[in-house]
Amino acid sequence: MQKKGILIVISGFSGVGKGTLVKKLLSQYPDEYALSISATTRSPRENEADGREYFFKSRPEFEEMIQKGLLLEHAEYNGNYYGTPAEYALSQMELGRNVILEIEVQGGLQVKEKYPESMLLYIVPPDAKELLRRLIERGTETMDVIQSRMRQSLRETEYINRYDRVLVNDDLEVCAKELRETILQEQDRINELHQYITKIRSELCDLEFLKGE
Repeated sequence: MQKKGILIVISGFSGVGKGTLVKKLLSQYPDEYALSISATTRSPRENEADGREYFFKSRPEFEEMIQKGLLLEHAEYNGNYYGTPAEYALSQMELGRNVILEIEVQGGLQVKEKYPESMLLYIVPPDAKELLRRLIERGTETMDVIQSRMRQSLRETEYINRYDRVLVNDDLEVCAKELRETILQEQDRINELHQYITKIRSELCDLEFLKGE
């Protein structure tokens, strides 16, 4: 019997390496994992294709998706909507693939509220100085932007305790291994729970004195 996949939210401080961890999982185990594709109202950039980088929607189309409850989470940034379509994620789970949503904490908490069986993982650095070092060494942002990202990290500490697990990305290989093991354990737990529920429901329904109710 094929295991059903689970929904995994991965969040973390900017610069902590969550994107690298996700890419590593997807490249090493392409048949086991799927990266959720977000919908957005922003215009496609050069070399972006609909259904690959994003599902590109008009504003009325996106707002209709919100009204119909077709999104696991959504938010508005800089005048554009971004969100996670439920249909794609849930269909991949039915195929047995674990679906990863790499999103910020507010979106992650929305997903947990709508889909309680989702697993929320937060990636942290070994310490604040290391986080600052990684942001500086990326060499892609000014110090003003880096300071802004560090302040955002401070704000996000208020929400970390609402996540299911916290993983420390000190060594990439070690963290990637721990991430995969954590996901597999949760997948086994949820599938075993569902099997038990199906079994006990069947047994209860077979009891003679319950058949008349």
